Amino acid sequence: MERKLERKLDLRSIRRSPTRMLLAGYLTVILIGTVLLMLPVSSREGIVTPVTDSFFTAVSAACVTGLVRFDTYTHWSLFGQIVLLLLIQVGGLGFMTILLSAHTFSGQKIGLSSRILMREAVAAPQVGGIVRMTRFILKGTLLIEGLGAAALALYFCPRLGLFKGLYYSVFHSVSAFCNAGFDLMGAETPFSSLTAEAGNWYLNLVIMALIVIGGLGFFVWLDLLDSRFRFKNLRLHSKIVVFMTAVLLAGGALGLFLLELTGEAYEGMSLGDRILASLFQSVTVRTAGFNTVDLAALREGSIFLMICLMVVGGSTGSTAGGMKTTTAAVLVLSIFSTFRQKKNVECFKRRLEDGITRTASCIFMMYLILIILSTLVLSAAEGIPVLTAMFETTSAIATVGVTLGITPEVSMVSKLVLAFLMIFGRAGSLTMLLAFASDRPPVASKKPLEKIQVG
Repeated sequence: MERKLERKLDLRSIRRSPTRMLLAGYLTVILIGTVLLMLPVSSREGIVTPVTDSFFTAVSAACVTGLVRFDTYTHWSLFGQIVLLLLIQVGGLGFMTILLSAHTFSGQKIGLSSRILMREAVAAPQVGGIVRMTRFILKGTLLIEGLGAAALALYFCPRLGLFKGLYYSVFHSVSAFCNAGFDLMGAETPFSSLTAEAGNWYLNLVIMALIVIGGLGFFVWLDLLDSRFRFKNLRLHSKIVVFMTAVLLAGGALGLFLLELTGEAYEGMSLGDRILASLFQSVTVRTAGFNTVDLAALREGSIFLMICLMVVGGSTGSTAGGMKTTTAAVLVLSIFSTFRQKKNVECFKRRLEDGITRTASCIFMMYLILIILSTLVLSAAEGIPVLTAMFETTSAIATVGVTLGITPEVSMVSKLVLAFLMIFGRAGSLTMLLAFASDRPPVASKKPLEKIQVG
């Protein structure tokens, strides 16, 4: 009898706050990864990696960010790299997706509490159909990563041999699709990422395709297939995601190309390579973490533009981070609605739900406040310019992983700040907010109404 009562209480607590379970799940994965990375077998030299560095790397991998203290190839052994790969896969898919998939394939019944958790994990619109969504996510992920690995094998295998080439192909396919940004290209030059392949159209296009597909979101994939890729038949959420993704990628690439016309970062490149580099950087700063040019050589205007793109990030329910494309779209649409003196926010001949603007504003302000505060801390602790510090903190909270070369040398305080930002960015601002919010239901205010002037 007592056990039944405990189960009921547990179920109620899960229903009240599934966000706490999601946050606890991410922290558990990170702690397991930290322990494994600390083992001597995980390092190439057979030494114990300090706990702070192991924790930072585990956070970066599980939160699919890509900020690293050590070059992945030169520091970590094959065992350590596989641990990172598993952390990336779990972080990209979400631990709830993996757990529910295991339950499904084992024939076990999926309870309501698990369905609620899964809905929160992938930002599904409703609990109904969540098991189908889970299967679709798992099968779709394996299919896309497999196709990506096969495409990359055509590049890596002729250069590295069959087995090493296949390993590199799988690692970079998973890393790109999960928007993680970890790479094994540091054999010749540590922390080089893909800078040696800036003019390789084939490799760049494959990596970009994996990043964009991963950043669209699981719900959008399913909607695209159900609508047979007809834009007019998509749900409003998917229309906004596809439209915003196209605008941000094209606008970011054009902006970077124009800002770096006479810059040092593109010096010596042909026109075609400059276009490719601009497009790749526009794609990757949306949360992937790879780079094909020396980011430290970019002009301040380009760095600031990349910060703006990082803040927006990918889409809700995807492997990407940032405050999300739909959040940015709602904020922009609310401006137009105010100018037109419309009571409701409208888009694609549809009216958005009441209160969506307040939620979007809350998310934006949370990101803005955290970026500003962490930037000031990082700038003071490391003695670096504010813009440089802002680039690193934005890269962390948006789970991007690009860096101006600061992260490998930061102090303990800065490591903890960046680690917190990565966890916040991967779990999501609303998840973090609701995880520590009161369980009490919202109560309408009965205070006297008084107007104030704004603007």
